[in-house]
Amino acid sequence: MKTSSEKNQYRAGIIAALFCGFLWGILPIYWDGLKPISSFTIIIYRIVLMSLMCYIVCSFTIGPVKVFKGMFLDKKRFLKYLTAGILITLNWSTYIWAVNAGYVIQTCMGYFIEPLMVCVFGRFIFKEKLNNFKRVALGFAVIGLMIMIIGYRELPAIALGLATSFATYAAIKKTYKLPVMQALFYETVTLVPVAIAIIIYMEISGNGLHGNIALKKMALLSLCGLLTAAPMGLFSFAASKLPLITLGLTEYISPSIALILGIYYFNEPFDLIQFSAFVSIWIGLGFFTYGEYRDFR
Repeated sequence: MKTSSEKNQYRAGIIAALFCGFLWGILPIYWDGLKPISSFTIIIYRIVLMSLMCYIVCSFTIGPVKVFKGMFLDKKRFLKYLTAGILITLNWSTYIWAVNAGYVIQTCMGYFIEPLMVCVFGRFIFKEKLNNFKRVALGFAVIGLMIMIIGYRELPAIALGLATSFATYAAIKKTYKLPVMQALFYETVTLVPVAIAIIIYMEISGNGLHGNIALKKMALLSLCGLLTAAPMGLFSFAASKLPLITLGLTEYISPSIALILGIYYFNEPFDLIQFSAFVSIWIGLGFFTYGEYRDFR
């Protein structure tokens, strides 16, 4: 039987996980609200503002100078931070561009497939064993993708790009252990010099924010670092309080909300082909979740 302290921790973890899923789910509204700022400009500023936000948090938890010490101790590890930063930036960039280009539903599919893609990487890179439930789940995910490929005669490139880039990012992060905000700071700060150089060039050439974008849009853009860091902090807190199976289930909240937004808020077409593909993937996720539950038990 759980003690009162354990119940309070579980309750706090659930609240953090649900709020995290809700924030991630409604973010497409925020990215869409930044128009007419281009996706490229949003991505460049997000790198800088995200890094700044993580540094502020790390300054309080680790120290304003100490936070840099672990970054340059090992060349191989530094290269891992750089590679992870490029991959997560690619993932974010694809997501932001897709939302602003009217492909919210494809982003949902990508994040539904992502846990299954992580399993594939775990099997072939880290030689992890797959139980029968995960094999069945992967089979249904493949069926869902085949429905999209045959139905539209093209690859769902955005969904696969999001799932693959995040799975690769997760595989690299598995090779080093750092607190969430410190890891995100190391991964983003390596790209900050390039991002700042691009921002300066854009402003000098007259293609930047100054003079081209309304002040209220610039103020809204300034929140992107916070809106990226806050869900990550909530997820990290929830991970320390909840069983993995519970945490895994809450990860499906955000793409589910985004799917509803894609259909009813952004008015994207949702035909029988997409519906059939999602049903197949959802069935696979059901097997995947049950398999995780059995493993956890």
